[in-house]
Amino acid sequence: MNTERDLDQCPCGSGIAYSGCCQRWHAGAPAPDPEALMRSRYTAYVLKNEPYLLDTWHFSTRPRDLDLETSPYWVSLRIISSADEGSRGRVHFRASYQAGSGWGYLEEISQFVKEGGQWLYLEGETSEGVLKPGRNEPCPCGSGGKYKSCCLRR
Repeated sequence: MNTERDLDQCPCGSGIAYSGCCQRWHAGAPAPDPEALMRSRYTAYVLKNEPYLLDTWHFSTRPRDLDLETSPYWVSLRIISSADEGSRGRVHFRASYQAGSGWGYLEEISQFVKEGGQWLYLEGETSEGVLKPGRNEPCPCGSGGKYKSCCLRR
């Protein structure tokens, strides 16, 4: 886990530095809405911050422990939609990752609940797939460059 470094861009895709984004939620401030919690949880997966993930997981569905050592190399997050009403929330997202020389994605519709003034991850309906970017398509790593001039060259 490496939450101490000041990242130029927060892994959640907000476009701002980690210190002005998800770091405050990782430091203990409650996320203001389900989307902010989802972004901070994605960033926690990137940074392998297991304690934060467990702390923000509802007790009724939380695993006993979490081992992120074999977790894929997460490269980008795209929020498709998010909503909250009262103490319930939902976030639909797609996270891309690199596995070996290939690319994949995890898509999830996540359910959140607010208890004691804190949003918590409850559960999600997930699907996974393989990404096969074309040479002239945007690179899945989120760099903004074309695949052929970014990660295809690596």
